[in-house]
Amino acid sequence: MVDPPAFTPPYDRALCAALARAGAEVELVTTRFPYGPVTPPDGYAVDELFYRQAARLGPQSRARRVVRIAEHVPGMLRLRAHAANADLVHLQWLAAPAVDRFLLPPRPRVLTVHDPPASGGRALEVQRAVFDRMDALIAHSEAGATRLRELVADPRRVHRVPHGVFEHLRHHPAELPLPPELAAVEGPVVLCFGLVRPYKGIDVLLEAFREFEGVELWIVGMPRMPLDALEELAARCRATVRFVPRFITDPEIPAYFSRADLVVLPYRAIEQSGVLYTALAFGSPIVASDVGGFGEVAAETGALRVVPPGDAPALARALAELLADADERDALAAAAAGAAGGIYSWDAIAQRTLDVYRTLVPG
Repeated sequence: MVDPPAFTPPYDRALCAALARAGAEVELVTTRFPYGPVTPPDGYAVDELFYRQAARLGPQSRARRVVRIAEHVPGMLRLRAHAANADLVHLQWLAAPAVDRFLLPPRPRVLTVHDPPASGGRALEVQRAVFDRMDALIAHSEAGATRLRELVADPRRVHRVPHGVFEHLRHHPAELPLPPELAAVEGPVVLCFGLVRPYKGIDVLLEAFREFEGVELWIVGMPRMPLDALEELAARCRATVRFVPRFITDPEIPAYFSRADLVVLPYRAIEQSGVLYTALAFGSPIVASDVGGFGEVAAETGALRVVPPGDAPALARALAELLADADERDALAAAAAGAAGGIYSWDAIAQRTLDVYRTLVPG
């Protein structure tokens, strides 16, 4: 299992543990995650083969990016040698697809395409070249799988394997409480969680929240964009809007999701989101944009309310209706619990992943 930049440690490690429980011998090849502790390996090995020098530098170091660039090709070459005896290599991410397509480890190769490309141009051509070098491609939704089938010569190589629910976060052994100023809040709370990026639609959420009263909106996560415009929108809201602009570690996550009365994902575009599968794990009532695979999750489980992307009035109506209807919130929470123990459990995901592997590895 290969994630050179450690883009998705929770996903990587949950899948590796489930595959190990199912009887596979698994090794995760990655780099050290710079933002805090990660889930320790459970039944699988970990080799932090990539970016060993850059990992010694803090995430805010200006030299970190330069060192990573210098280390990337040597790391890919080490991976080729390291994986020579593996039955199969499953790639989660490629940090530099334009280069990596020439440096891939031995076949058979599987690639999970966490966010299938939607636009054209040079980037799409590079992605298609990467896809052509894979023996199987995995998408998390039927919408994503359909897009991939349009891009590859043999659509039979494309498989849908859903994202799993992050149940392990509900029982974190080192769980931390909310910061005191948040723990003191007594009224309803709407939570928007995750890295702050333009495609997340937080500006739409703030427009939708403008006329609310008696409820707080918490925007929690590390900014990957300037916050000035969002803070200006927040200042126009009647109710309190709080920003927690930093990376939230796994031990902190349970307190935020357990406290939230609603979780909102107002994305403009996405395939799937780890935040969605964290909210499902905590039985959070969810309002989400109908983008990517979110609508499929809503149809399959009944665990979330979807609204058109970019539609602030529709989002405001959905939030207001659910804040006023405890029974409907309870129904969404019950549906989320059912999804977590069923089709989106990691053991179910592992079996579907192994089914893909069996198409490539005889016996």
